[in-house]
Amino acid sequence: MGNLRFLFKILDFLVASTLLFPFGFLSAFFLETFRRRHNSAHVEASAIFEDPKSLKQVPCPCIFDPAEKYLSLVIPAFNEEHRLPVALDATMNYLLKRAAKDESFSYEVVIVDDGSSDGTKKVAFDFVKKYGIDNVRVILLDENHGKGEATRKGMLHSRGELLLMLDADGATKVTDLEKLENQICAIVRKEYSTRDPAARDTNFRVSDVPVVAFGSRAHLEEKALAKRKRYRNFLMKGFHFVVLLTAGPGVRDTQCGFKMFTRSAARKLFTNIRLKRWCFDVELVYLCKWFGIQMLETSINWSEIPGSKVSVLSLPNIVWELTLMTIGYRSRMWKISS
Repeated sequence: MGNLRFLFKILDFLVASTLLFPFGFLSAFFLETFRRRHNSAHVEASAIFEDPKSLKQVPCPCIFDPAEKYLSLVIPAFNEEHRLPVALDATMNYLLKRAAKDESFSYEVVIVDDGSSDGTKKVAFDFVKKYGIDNVRVILLDENHGKGEATRKGMLHSRGELLLMLDADGATKVTDLEKLENQICAIVRKEYSTRDPAARDTNFRVSDVPVVAFGSRAHLEEKALAKRKRYRNFLMKGFHFVVLLTAGPGVRDTQCGFKMFTRSAARKLFTNIRLKRWCFDVELVYLCKWFGIQMLETSINWSEIPGSKVSVLSLPNIVWELTLMTIGYRSRMWKISS
């Protein structure tokens, strides 16, 4: 009799757990979605650039200010002391050569240290000392927020007409930015030429037209499928299917860390984005469609660099963020400001 009662207690516990777990799970999603309804609450702490030579603080620009540079390159970095120097050397060599050929070309590199615990901060400040704070700047986040949050912070405090996000690992050749740039400029020229001559603004700039160019590795997919392990291919296909359901079609490779925005596009997108980690790229596609921002996709050169921080362990966070995004926008709890 005692054993029977014990079994009934276990059964009651299992039934209660089965009923309570989904409720608790859904409650957590709704609470977190509600918490992020004010999208700026977690990013609007004041940002300061510090000149490592003079130790003086330099006022931080804002995405709503007029552009002061032609090109901003935003590099989110978390524990990248080994890969970042190689990527920065290649980037600075390209920028210096281009500036030497074209006096009108101006640029800045904005490195966002996403709460690194290694020597990333020192590496970044070494480049500021070498090239000057007008050309290289560092934003320090107090803790690790995620790639999406670090990218957003860099974009909100950049000075360029065109803003490029690129990964700290140097997996994409920096020279490929010209592919994205040329496509954007072609769209902008077309937009300007179709305007009524009487209404054309003589001060019209490339930053005035909202356009986003996505670097894409889709052309490398067949070769990658042959090299990857089966479980990674399965996860990749599953992720692409979920992205299709969440953000819809339009961009084949949402996750490539090489994207270029005009200033007006970046202003609309990064003042609204809420996802902090791996899935913020998917939210960018969703917001582009919401605003009617033209999206371009261009094949780029890409090579896999050892040290990737994306693994099977990232899967729960990916599911979490995509679910938050779906609940947030479909429930209209996440308001979009224009």
